[in-house]
Amino acid sequence: MSNPFFSVIVPVHNAEKYMRRGMNSIFGQDFKNFEAIIVLDSCTDESEYIVNEYTAYTTHKKIYTDFGRAGMARNAGLDAAIGEWILFMDDDDWYLPGAFRRIAEELERQKDIDILAYGFEWKGRGAALQSRARIYPAVWNKAWRREFIGEERFPDWIHTDDLGFAKKMHPRARFAFLHEALYYYNFMRVGSVSDKIRNGEYDNSLIPESCRDAAEGYERWLKENY
Repeated sequence: MSNPFFSVIVPVHNAEKYMRRGMNSIFGQDFKNFEAIIVLDSCTDESEYIVNEYTAYTTHKKIYTDFGRAGMARNAGLDAAIGEWILFMDDDDWYLPGAFRRIAEELERQKDIDILAYGFEWKGRGAALQSRARIYPAVWNKAWRREFIGEERFPDWIHTDDLGFAKKMHPRARFAFLHEALYYYNFMRVGSVSDKIRNGEYDNSLIPESCRDAAEGYERWLKENY
């Protein structure tokens, strides 16, 4: 049997409130040539029970870690991935219907790229909004060629590990863009990094100096759009 086209990596930490919506968005896709890799990281709620509803008696992968950090959980997923392309989903986000099919179609058309960036939806200032695809310092709005990632991994940071990974990988990547919203970015989760930034509660000293510029740009984007 050939390897799956996508490996969909989802680091999960106490996300029971959001898990069914996210899992439905993955397993309800009309494109089925993928493996889901759910990394249960230091979960103490019902997240594992919900994940079991979708992965029991399947070949999809469930990994247990005790890092307490999304980047390290993503690394565990990368170590287990065998798909040609990597997708990352945060545990409180979800994919829009038909997303995998549209991404796969575009990747079949764009043969010589390393990263495909696609648009996403979010809710800001009381209204649902859409963002066109762009080189945004996050990992969840992109398909990443697994061979391009190679042995590179996320830094072992408490927060903003995706900024560190993107800052390292983006400059040497061959990009293409799909200007369709295929992902929902839920930055309204209480207590999330985005939520703390919006409310002026985030300690920027937690962000390594090498990523401070990218993080400040992200902070400006949040404050302008929410």
